[in-house]
Amino acid sequence: MTSSVLSLGLLAVVQAPFQHAFSARNGAHLAVQFDASKVTAAQAAATAHAAGVTEAAGPYPVAAALDTTVGTDCPENDFAGTENHPITVTTRPDLGSTSGMDQLALTRGRWPTGPGEIALPWQHYAVDCFGSSVVFSSLPGKPSFKVVGFGGSVTDSATAFATADGFARLTAAGATSDEQMLYRFAEAGTAADIAVDKQAVASAAPAGAVEAGQSYLTAEQQATGNAKAYVPFLVAFGILGLLMSVLIISIVVGGAAASGTRRIGILKSLGFTPSQVARAYTAQAVIPATLGLVLGTVSGNLLAVPILDGATKQLGAASATIPWWVSAVVPLGTLLVVGVTASIPALRAGRMPTVRALVVGRAPETGGGRAAQRLASRLPLPRAVSLGLAQPFAKPVRAVLVGAAVLFGVVSATFAAGLETGFNKYLDASTAGFNVGSEFVIPTAALGVPWGLYGPDDPRHPYLDADEVAAALAGIPGTKAAFGWGESGATMVGAPPGGEPPRVFTVTGDFSWTRMELLSGRWYSAPGEAVVGDKLASAVGIHVGDDVAVVQQNAHLSLKVVGINFDTNQGDYTVMTDAATFTTAGLAPHIDQFNVELADDVDGPDWSASAAAALTPLNASVQPHSDGGKNIVVITMGALVVALTLMMVAVAALGVLSVVVQDTRERVHDLGILKALGMTPRQTVAMVLTSVALTGLIAGLIGVPLGVAVERATLAPMGSAIGRHLPPSVSHVYTAGLLAPLLAGGIVIALLGAVLPAGRAARSRTATALRTE
Repeated sequence: MTSSVLSLGLLAVVQAPFQHAFSARNGAHLAVQFDASKVTAAQAAATAHAAGVTEAAGPYPVAAALDTTVGTDCPENDFAGTENHPITVTTRPDLGSTSGMDQLALTRGRWPTGPGEIALPWQHYAVDCFGSSVVFSSLPGKPSFKVVGFGGSVTDSATAFATADGFARLTAAGATSDEQMLYRFAEAGTAADIAVDKQAVASAAPAGAVEAGQSYLTAEQQATGNAKAYVPFLVAFGILGLLMSVLIISIVVGGAAASGTRRIGILKSLGFTPSQVARAYTAQAVIPATLGLVLGTVSGNLLAVPILDGATKQLGAASATIPWWVSAVVPLGTLLVVGVTASIPALRAGRMPTVRALVVGRAPETGGGRAAQRLASRLPLPRAVSLGLAQPFAKPVRAVLVGAAVLFGVVSATFAAGLETGFNKYLDASTAGFNVGSEFVIPTAALGVPWGLYGPDDPRHPYLDADEVAAALAGIPGTKAAFGWGESGATMVGAPPGGEPPRVFTVTGDFSWTRMELLSGRWYSAPGEAVVGDKLASAVGIHVGDDVAVVQQNAHLSLKVVGINFDTNQGDYTVMTDAATFTTAGLAPHIDQFNVELADDVDGPDWSASAAAALTPLNASVQPHSDGGKNIVVITMGALVVALTLMMVAVAALGVLSVVVQDTRERVHDLGILKALGMTPRQTVAMVLTSVALTGLIAGLIGVPLGVAVERATLAPMGSAIGRHLPPSVSHVYTAGLLAPLLAGGIVIALLGAVLPAGRAARSRTATALRTE
C-alpha cells in the first residue's frame, strides 16, 4: 500500500507544479538564440512562420553566459565579492506583463525600472544579499546592477532581466547582443518533437544562425527529475505487492475455511445461511486489511513530503502533497480487491454442505500423491526426506500456492538486489572522477578555505603551477600516478541558461586510473578536443563529432567533441579538455588540484611528510583524501528498496507458513502414526521442510530471471527521469556471485516459512495426534 500510494501520488503530483506554471504563464516550448552577426531582427522574426509554429514571441535582445560576482556591498561578508553564476541577460518591453508568451513571475521584490537595476531567479544569486549589487566581472569597466527582484521564466529562457536602457549598458561595456525568439508548436510532447521543431526553425533562418535552443522539457526535467526517478521502482513494487496481497488473502481465507470446517458445519446447523458464513470469513480478511491500508496510506503520504519538496521549491510554488483522491482511491480500490479475493474461498465455504462440514477425519484421497510417494521411496534418501519430497504431489493446489508465494518473494529479492547494487555502482561512479586519489595537492593558500568559496575568476582563488608541481610529484618516492585539474572559468555557448551552469575543466596528466567512464566515443588525445558530460549532452543535443564553443573572459574557443562521459563528480553540466588546448589558444588553463595515487606499499602520512620539502617552495601542500558527498536521493531510494523488499520477503514467508500450518493440521493423525512407527522429532522437521524445499527451488529458478527482467525494465526509466544514460557498470550488475545466492533464495524463503510449523509438528505428542480424528 505504501509503494502504491507513493508511486501514484508522485505520478499525479510531481509534474503538477511545473505544468500549472507552464500553462498559467503560457510557457514557450522552445527558446532559440540566433547569432546577431548572421541574422537580422527581421529575419529572426520571420521564423515565426516556420513549419509547426503555432505562436511566437520576439525577437528579444539577449547576452548569454556573462560572468558575474556578488557586489562588495553585500552585508554578508562571506558572500561579498564572491563569484556568482554566469547569467544570461535579456530585456522585454514589459517585464511584468500578464499576457503573451513566457510571462515572467516574481517571487520577491519588483521588476527593474531603471538602467541600474536587474532581477534574476533566486537560484542565481546569494539570497542573503538581496538588494545588493551584481557585478558583470568579465566586461570592461565591470558594470554593476542593483538586484531589486527575484523572478524569472518557467522554462529558464533567460536568467536575468533588465530594462532596455540597462541592457544597453551591458552592450556598451562590450557584451555581445544576440537575438532570442520564443515558440510554441503543434507537436512538442517529446524530445524528438522538439528536435524536429528546432530544425524547422533553423531551416527558416540563414545558415548557421542558430546558436542555441532551450527546450521546456529540459526545464521540466530539472524541476521534477529527482521525484520522477522514484516512480518506476515504486510502481514495480506496488504491482508485486498487490499480486502478493491477492495470493496471501486467498491462502489465509482458504486456510481459515479449511481449518474451520467443523465450525462452519456447526454455524450452518445453528441456522447461518451460506451468505452469512461467506460474509463472516470475508470480514476476517477485510478488517485487518483495512488497518494495513490506513497505515500504508499514511506512510505513503509522509514519505512523499521530502520527495516533492525539491520539485515545488525550484518553481517557487507552495509545498505539494499527495492529492486527497489518491489517498482515497488507492486504499478503496485495494480494499475492493481484498474483498473480492477473500469472497471466493469464503463463498466456497458457505456453500459447503452441513453434513460434510461436520464430518472430520475423512480417508485421504488416493491418486498422484501415492504414485509420487512410491517413486520417492526408491530414491537413495532418508525416508523422512522422501516422504517430504512426495508431499507437494499429494496436494498440488497447495504446492502451487507455496510456489507462487516464494516466486513473488524471489522476484522481489532479485529485483531489489539488482537495484541496490546498481544504486551503489551509481554512487561509486558519480563520486569517483575528480575525487579519486590517495592524496590531494592544493595551493597552500587554499588550505582551510571552504571549497567553492571563490570562483575560478576570483582574484582570491589561488592556482598551482602545473608543470612545476607535476615534475615535483614525479620525483617523490612512492608516487604511482598523478594528474592535475581545475575549473577554467570558461562557459559553454548554447548551454541551457537555467539550472546548473556548465563548467569547463582543464586537465593535465594521465587520469585513466580514476575509473571515469565513457558512454560513447573516446577520451581526448590532442589539443582542440573535448569530452562532454552526459547530462549536458542530452540537454543540448550534443553528439560525438559536434563542435562546441566555450568562452573565457570574452575569448572564444571551438572544441571538437570526441566523447561523452558519465560523471566527473563536479556537477552535471561539464566539459573536459586538456590544459594544452587552452594554452595553445592563448587562454589560461586553471589547475588548482593534483590527485595523487600512491604505490600499494606506501603509507600516506609518510609520503606527505616527504612531499612537503618538494611542494612547499611551490606554494603547494598535501591535503588528505576525503570522500565526495553522497547523493541523498540515491541513498533514500536504496533505503526504501531495502524496506520494501524485506516486507515482501516477510509476506512471502508468511504465505508459506500459512499453507504449511494448514497442511500439518490436516495431517496431524498421519504424523501421529509416523511417530508411533519411530519417526523422531528431527525426522519430522526434515520431512516438513523437505515438503517445501523442492517447490522453493523451482520457484527460485523461475523467479530470478523474472526479477532480472523487472530490474532492467525499471532502471533505464529511472536514469531517463534524471536526464542520464547509465554506464554498463550501473546497468549490468548481475554477476555469478550475485545470482548464485539469489537462485537459492527460493529455498531459503520456503524454509523460513516452514520452520515454525515444522517445529510445532515435531513437538506434538504422539498420543494426542493419534486421538485427532
